[in-house]
Amino acid sequence: MSRQQALTAEQQKLSDLWDEHVRTEFSAHAADEAIATMVENPLVNQVPVLIGGNGGPEVYEFYSKYFLSQIPPDMEMIPVSRTISQDRVVEEMVARFTHTIPMDWMLPGIEPTGKRVEIGVVVVVQFDGDKLAHEHLYWDQASVLVQLGLLDPTDLPVVGVEGARSVLDRSVPLNALIHRAKPIKSNPESARAGEARPADHKSDTAAICK
Repeated sequence: MSRQQALTAEQQKLSDLWDEHVRTEFSAHAADEAIATMVENPLVNQVPVLIGGNGGPEVYEFYSKYFLSQIPPDMEMIPVSRTISQDRVVEEMVARFTHTIPMDWMLPGIEPTGKRVEIGVVVVVQFDGDKLAHEHLYWDQASVLVQLGLLDPTDLPVVGVEGARSVLDRSVPLNALIHRAKPIKSNPESARAGEARPADHKSDTAAICK
């Protein structure tokens, strides 16, 4: 069910709980408040980088040491869609920020580049009653690295800022990577070797029969 459609009372409750959790992160920057919205044994998994926390102590450490204090000051989260079931919220958004501070939760070991980044983000939030049980977060890490100048996209099937912008703007052209790609030529030697295998197999079989 999208955000534009009427929500049931239970769906509205989940939506409000998720909004409160996001507030503790991006407005309050408060680990204690964030962990209070979650079950005793929560899971936060940022799938592209396998960073987060499994269990209360790890999640608290993640929030307090690596995430809340390392959110860029100009971080902007643009909502795209929100789908709500009986016990789950799926949020689609576009994140925009400037890489002006260390971001160990996304870019461990990378010094600030000062470059601008825009990425599409999807968050899958599972609830247990009125508490968050887990968060799975997904984004295109290759696109992040391209935009920071850490990955050369010239000969790779990866995109930069245009990936996120295509979520908000349907005029962004698609299939550029296909049009740019060089045709893959078949290897004649491999083809001949493949054709020879059945004949060799028959010869071996005949020899065994003798």
